[in-house]
Amino acid sequence: MTDATDAQDSPAATAPQVSGTDPGPAEGAAHPAPVPLLEPREGIPPVIADPESLAAAVAAFASGSGPVAVDAERASGYRYGQRAYLVQLRRAGAGTALIDPVACPDLSGLGAALANAEWDLHAATQDLPCLREIGMVPHSLFDTELAGRLAGFPRVGLGAMVENVLGYTLEKGHSAVDWSTRPLPEPWLRYAALDVELLVDLRDALEKELERQGKLEWALEEFDAIASAPPPAPRKDPWRRTSGMHRVRRRRQLAVVRELWTLRDRIARRRDVSPGKVLPDAAIVEAALAVPVNVHALGALPAFGQRAQKRQLDQWQAAIDRARELPEGELPQPGASVAGPPPPRAWADRDPEAAARLSAARAGVNTLAERLHLPQENLITPDTVRRVCWEPPASPDPDAVAEALRGYGARRWQIEHVTPVLTRALQAHAA
Repeated sequence: MTDATDAQDSPAATAPQVSGTDPGPAEGAAHPAPVPLLEPREGIPPVIADPESLAAAVAAFASGSGPVAVDAERASGYRYGQRAYLVQLRRAGAGTALIDPVACPDLSGLGAALANAEWDLHAATQDLPCLREIGMVPHSLFDTELAGRLAGFPRVGLGAMVENVLGYTLEKGHSAVDWSTRPLPEPWLRYAALDVELLVDLRDALEKELERQGKLEWALEEFDAIASAPPPAPRKDPWRRTSGMHRVRRRRQLAVVRELWTLRDRIARRRDVSPGKVLPDAAIVEAALAVPVNVHALGALPAFGQRAQKRQLDQWQAAIDRARELPEGELPQPGASVAGPPPPRAWADRDPEAAARLSAARAGVNTLAERLHLPQENLITPDTVRRVCWEPPASPDPDAVAEALRGYGARRWQIEHVTPVLTRALQAHAA
């Protein structure tokens, strides 16, 4: 081991401290040069891929102490869906574990063993869906990425946070690899183990910084909201999220997008590959704009001239033909059918007073967010601001505004800070 790893038994003890009296994170302090973190302190653990090894890991983590660092690696862009292909954990008294959820698809026993522990994750909402699929659901958590946002750090990626807060640099080279690869190469496993190596240390440092700024209670409310949130409902009309859809305006063209997207999704699911590898979004939009009448016309489109697409022209044209033959009454309507206010760009024409309310509210929220040293979207979601401004309470007094915010899911700390700002905006531009 190098000198860099000799101090890893207590990395926080030698890390730069985040301190000061300003409302945001301390900046400008003379920090020592960051130290590369090259190896996990106990080495790379073997990948757990059988019931006996999993049972031993469950017992070890159940008997560990303190928070448990949790991370998951997916194969986005390579495989269909967002399933986990590696789960990493670290806890005092148990060390680090790397678990193959393909070989061990039911980790509910591990989840139950950690039911009373706080789970430390970075960008928790990204990993929780795939962890839930394999039976791992936290009862309490600490999100170091969200903590960094609330503390006002300008860069909140794990590598940047570990470097700025703890003084170590993490390798960044394997974040976008195909984690469905088997066996996983040793450099990838090293990278994965290091992702949880200092997560609890980072959590501890951020807790102190949030407490210094008077924001710890805010963070705890946010973490509770994430942990208690129900699984998201299936998205309605997911084909409408095809990249480039803004170019598709006619209903017949929309039907082509829907048919091609649906066929592509079915093929991708069957093959277990990323839908974009079956047919790129750009090809779907190109075909929708052209609405080709036969295979020859389809093959003449640049996106379908590639060898991989030429072999499948018949099935793509069949989907286009289904869209071409649909009766008018079955064609999709333009625009996503979602509840809520219209796009803000349309407000000035449809409701000038609402547009004025929104402009004043946005300005007030922006000023408050700057004063509190946190991003606007973490102070209050833009969608909540739009909804309150589009359909304000009949009597825009503070109690009514607070109740409206509560109805849209705002947390107590958000309501406390944002209510005066929105009340002023609504009262100044009452309908």
